[in-house]
Amino acid sequence: MLEVIDKNQDYDFFIQRIKRKTNIDLNSYKEDQMKRRLEALKNRKGFRTFDDFYKAMMQDEMLYEEFLNHMTINVTEFFRNPSRWEVLEKKIIPELLKNKQRIKCWSAACSTGEEPYSMAMLLSSFMDWKDIRVLATDINQKVINQAKSGEYKETTLKNLSPLYRDKFFTDMGGHYLISDKLRKSVQFKQQNLLSDPFEQGFDLIFCRNVLIYFTDEAKDLLFQKFSKALNKGGYLFVGGSEQIFQPQRYQLKEADTFFYKKM
Repeated sequence: MLEVIDKNQDYDFFIQRIKRKTNIDLNSYKEDQMKRRLEALKNRKGFRTFDDFYKAMMQDEMLYEEFLNHMTINVTEFFRNPSRWEVLEKKIIPELLKNKQRIKCWSAACSTGEEPYSMAMLLSSFMDWKDIRVLATDINQKVINQAKSGEYKETTLKNLSPLYRDKFFTDMGGHYLISDKLRKSVQFKQQNLLSDPFEQGFDLIFCRNVLIYFTDEAKDLLFQKFSKALNKGGYLFVGGSEQIFQPQRYQLKEADTFFYKKM
């Protein structure tokens, strides 16, 4: 006789153990989306329950890494949504540099590094390399290691101008390698946005295409933390589906499409 499994209890126990193991709270993600993603992975790997899946992950490091990669979304490219980068280049960065020599930037949930490297490339048109420091953080150490390697497929370079491609990339035959100067301008660090403290004093924060996976309560917490981390007059740049309703609650105001300014 087959054992009757309480699927809700099975999943709830699984996310409790994941939180103890990783400090990642899956309750802060939209349950339907996250549960579907993990259910599909569990079934594809041939496990009947999340309990079986968890026990297997604790014995198989490759399976555990695959779970972490599956849980986080790592789809990106250099200068993603080019029109928004034009706003940065022509409006926001010149404004930020009116009264200071350098600006402090952070790419939150940076994935494999295309976004922070894009930030550094753009800033190099305005600032000396010695003044460029971009903080880049992600919850997934594997993608951080990939970003640090500075190796990219040609498909991620499709929005790059010929000038940037020639200046910052070397064709290695099958992949492209970023320049040492660009690599050294970005500091990568592992970070859990929900539970870890934020650095302060930023002029420009990117957090794009990750907030859509969080619950409203988690988003509220993050907007509060981002606002506190911004200097007055600094900007928060969010993704296309991440409009902030009532931005004034966080001392923010809409400055352009997907850009919010700290008041």
